[in-house]
Amino acid sequence: MAIITLSQITIYPIKSLAGISVASCPVATTGLQYDRQWMLVDVDGQFLSQRRLPKMAAIKTALIGRHLRISVPDKADLVLPLMPAQGGEVPCRIWEDACIARHVSTEADLWFSDALGQECRLVYLPDNEIRRVDPNYAQAGDQTAFSDGFPFLLVSENSLACLNEAMQLPMPMARFRPNVVVSGCAGYAEDSWREIRIGGIEFRLPKPCSRCSIPTIDPDTAETGKEPLFTLNRTRKWQNKVYFGQNALHNQIGVLSVGDPVTILQTGEKQPPI
Repeated sequence: MAIITLSQITIYPIKSLAGISVASCPVATTGLQYDRQWMLVDVDGQFLSQRRLPKMAAIKTALIGRHLRISVPDKADLVLPLMPAQGGEVPCRIWEDACIARHVSTEADLWFSDALGQECRLVYLPDNEIRRVDPNYAQAGDQTAFSDGFPFLLVSENSLACLNEAMQLPMPMARFRPNVVVSGCAGYAEDSWREIRIGGIEFRLPKPCSRCSIPTIDPDTAETGKEPLFTLNRTRKWQNKVYFGQNALHNQIGVLSVGDPVTILQTGEKQPPI
């Protein structure tokens, strides 16, 4: 029997900016520690993402001690504390969700406005602001931070290998922005997983991840192309959407580490059924 393991963990501290690969990470109520705890919003409080500003993909992040470092070529780094001061309230929207975020600093606003060529503000989600997951797929206590909708996205290495073979391109996993990557299973095996355990934490996989235009953006150059959506539209289309990876919800807090064993607890019909 194949041994399935956790092979990669990535956190995305600021929504839609580059991620950070880590060997181990605490799992909090909203997901991986620091994952999408910060977000950029426009003057109307609407969230900003690569869909609107592809150049966000090329802004790098790094964890340095108790600070978050943000960098982009030809500009001095911005360094922020991981425990931000209590800023003023900022009403904001993520898709259909409204929430009250907190302002980080004027310095951060100016840095990002200059880097992106658009006026924007950096906000963070305070501990007392609870953002629920869609009740159609979640349990009452499930929460997330500033993710699109779920605290985790899971993809297997061999699913990407299958897609790359279909595209005849060596596309990196970073295009798809998963939080957890697993190895040792067949391509698209995760389509049938409903409940799994990684290390000591159990997960529910309620629905596949429908993909937008973000995977077409090169995370190194911020340039856009036709793939992988062109091939996904041919091979992974269902109900007028294309799918790659599985959204996931966690049952416990704890710690995830690369090398943790993955145990399949329950399977079901493939989602998507193709």
